Amino acid sequence: MSVQLNHTIVHVRDRAASARFYADILGLPAPKTFGHFMVLPLSNDVSLDFLDARRDISPQHYAFLVSEDEFDRIFERITQRGLDYWADPGHQQPGTINHNDGGRGVYWSDPDGHNLEIITRPYGG
Repeated sequence: MSVQLNHTIVHVRDRAASARFYADILGLPAPKTFGHFMVLPLSNDVSLDFLDARRDISPQHYAFLVSEDEFDRIFERITQRGLDYWADPGHQQPGTINHNDGGRGVYWSDPDGHNLEIITRPYGG
C-alpha cells in the first residue's frame, strides 16, 4: 500500500470564515461541514479540515502547487484584496514574487497567521 496524505487539520479562530478565505483565494468550491470541521477538498484528494482552536494558534505553513494560469488568478485575488505578500518564507522580500526552480512562487498570510504559499514548480524540480 502506498502512503498518501488524506487530510490535515488547520486550527483557526473561525473555521467557517477561514475555510471561505482559502476557497475564495484559491478559487475552490465552497467548503462543506463535516462534524466539527469545515472541509475544503483539494484536487489531489487531500482536504484541509478547519477546526476552531481551543488554545492559541501556532502558525503553520501550507504550500500549494498550482499551474501558471492558476498562479495568475490566485495572485490577482491576493493583490485585489490588498493582502501583503512576499517572495520568501521569512517575509523579508515584500511586494514581490520569486522565480525558484524556473517557476514562480509567492507567500502571504491567512487571517490567523498561517504562512501560505503558491508555487508553479516543486522545489528541486
